[in-house]
Amino acid sequence: MSSAQLLAAKKQEILNNWFQATVDSYPPETARFLKSQKDPFANPVGQTTYQSLGTLVDALTTGAGREVMTKALDPILRIRAVQSFTPSKATSFIFSLKQIIRQYLPGDDRVADVDMNELDRRIDEMAMAAFDIYVACREKIYELKATESRKQFFGSLKRAGLIDETEADGPGF
Repeated sequence: MSSAQLLAAKKQEILNNWFQATVDSYPPETARFLKSQKDPFANPVGQTTYQSLGTLVDALTTGAGREVMTKALDPILRIRAVQSFTPSKATSFIFSLKQIIRQYLPGDDRVADVDMNELDRRIDEMAMAAFDIYVACREKIYELKATESRKQFFGSLKRAGLIDETEADGPGF
């Protein structure tokens, strides 16, 4: 049996452990809420994270491409980008998957070593995609903040009568 088949058979256990490790990266109070609240309307962050992690486990075991992984990572990283996570902390949940997977694969099988190298490579690829998504989201947040600051500044100048109507839109608006 290949490592992908072994992982697919243990998907639910892997997913639950990975979800646990991911929510543990939040402050303790938040982590307790994310783990305990099962209602998707009361806990959209937990629900989104769990579903996306499930898609990522499937993508890993089926050999799906980077596009599938990126699509599944996007909601998680968008959430983490607006929170107070550093880039390394926001993406660190991906690396915990390596240790979780190793719990379910036989350690003495040579084929498993070859398969594990491939799984490690795919997890690393997942982490690189996650970092790209996180950085793009943070750039967008800073761009929105800068645009809003410019609008406020030029609006203040206009209200004070220091610039006329055409200048009030500011550069690039």
